[in-house]
Amino acid sequence: MPYNERLAEPIQAYFKDRKGVEVKHIFGGLCFMLNGHMCCGVEKDRLMVRVIPDRYDRLLERPQAREMDFTGKPLTGFLFINLPGYRTAAGLTRWLDEAVECAKSQLPKKK
Repeated sequence: MPYNERLAEPIQAYFKDRKGVEVKHIFGGLCFMLNGHMCCGVEKDRLMVRVIPDRYDRLLERPQAREMDFTGKPLTGFLFINLPGYRTAAGLTRWLDEAVECAKSQLPKKK
């Protein structure tokens, strides 16, 4: 199943006027890069966010969040967010703000 374009649209709108954003099609999904760092993405009907490592365990406790796991081994620092977490604009924005904060906490990558 390809990524959910209805989920991708508000994410694209969120990043529309932000500098340093690049959108890539990867692994059948859509990935949003900020200053060269993976920030968030859409995989099927799931929102994927990268979060600051110190916040990972706390955010993972939220009922709509779960470990990002493609291969049987979770990727620490990355979360899948189920529909209840991004159903509202405010919910989606909260998760995207977390992802942006993580990307901004790192030095921009040189091209």
